Amino acid sequence: MITLYNTLTRQKEKFIPIEEGKVKMYVCGPTVYNYIHIGNARATVAFDVVRRYLEYRGYDVQYVSNFTDVDDKLIKTANELGETVPEIADRFIEAFYEDTGALNCKRGTSNPRVMDHMDDIIAFIKVLVEKGYAYESGGDVYYRTRRFDDYGKLSHQSLDDLKVGARIETGEQKEDELDFTLWKQAKPGEIKWDSPWGEGRPGWHIECSVMAQVHLGDTIDIHAGGTDLQFPHHENEIAQSEAHNDKTFANYWMHNGFVNINNEKMSKSLGNFILVHDIIKEIDPDVLRFFMVGAHYRNPINYDLDLVQSANKGLERIRNSYKSLTDRESFALRENDETNQYIENINQILLDFETYMDDDFNTANAMTAWYDLNKLANKYLLENTTSTQTIQRFKEVYQVFSDVLGVPLVGKAQNELLDEEIEALIEERNEARKAKNFQRADEIRDALKEQNIILEDTAQGVRFKRG
Repeated sequence: MITLYNTLTRQKEKFIPIEEGKVKMYVCGPTVYNYIHIGNARATVAFDVVRRYLEYRGYDVQYVSNFTDVDDKLIKTANELGETVPEIADRFIEAFYEDTGALNCKRGTSNPRVMDHMDDIIAFIKVLVEKGYAYESGGDVYYRTRRFDDYGKLSHQSLDDLKVGARIETGEQKEDELDFTLWKQAKPGEIKWDSPWGEGRPGWHIECSVMAQVHLGDTIDIHAGGTDLQFPHHENEIAQSEAHNDKTFANYWMHNGFVNINNEKMSKSLGNFILVHDIIKEIDPDVLRFFMVGAHYRNPINYDLDLVQSANKGLERIRNSYKSLTDRESFALRENDETNQYIENINQILLDFETYMDDDFNTANAMTAWYDLNKLANKYLLENTTSTQTIQRFKEVYQVFSDVLGVPLVGKAQNELLDEEIEALIEERNEARKAKNFQRADEIRDALKEQNIILEDTAQGVRFKRG
């Protein structure tokens, strides 16, 4: 049974989806005015792991993550570069796919864009106005925060607490300083759409409420995003959606921790604002992902090059052992060994891994299980005789860990055998033939053939070429 920490109740709860065997999951995506920063990547990786584990457990996961492709930041960037807002959005959506793809994040089953849902947004706001939850004022439309009785239930704040520091900005014509914008009147030269309240564009919060409903329905299982989105974004989503739908919006709310840079909060003012597009030019994205999943998703991460280097060494150890298992498989005894203690130990480590992941997707402990498996594999590789059954079971569980955590077992530089490794195998094959151990010689030849390595007999001895 999977348990997860529900931000709404501030406690761990058993995960029981609305529909047996299926999960509806919505994750707030980026505002696409620039390349994503490492904080965006942390959320994308964290909930990609949650999705992967749910799928491993047999759930059919509808994973929806949006793009905010119209916003003040996009308008500002478009004006600065002399381009249109859609052009900016298209460019950075493609960059998002490129950067998160490098981090081995799966694409959503749907990645909706705001501009494709403008009619839905306008219709949604109209219902809120008709119900008295929203009102038009000076071409803008605002949500009546005090009209929603449960406002503050996610962030655990009262309206009186929220009122402290709240104020009406210049140009706003709100009834109450706590009210928030659903529709903005267009300024001269801005991108805009027609609406019953005049030309304009949606406020940020309404977008996710609408896209979640369109793609997943009135009530969803999991709504996720960064800790910074709890208030006001997610709080406002709840108010909008539950007022509109007359139903619970999301049963479980998940939030990932912040990313600090060298023990300082990441911010542009401190000059430590790091883009993933730049990081992966210097650091293997597999290593970056391995580093991120080494911490529990709710805990903060401290991005430090020494810690990243440590993660790199850990991943190298795992990959080296996996490669050794693969190399040994061709030479192992092809027989079953049903009483092998190693298989029992492997299966126990897998159970440990599942126990850790069942407990609020604890990747930090799950990583410990992977290191335990790696340690056991290294011990097994020292045995004089090995069986294909045991090696295959090792590899199967390695693959489970790789698939769930999203870290490939073979790096880009490991896809091909090195020349010196090939020469060593050729020498071993020559010795096997001299000893009339033709079975072993054939195994080496076949193993090389699988790597597209072709052996040729020449006057100077056996040579190889890549097929």
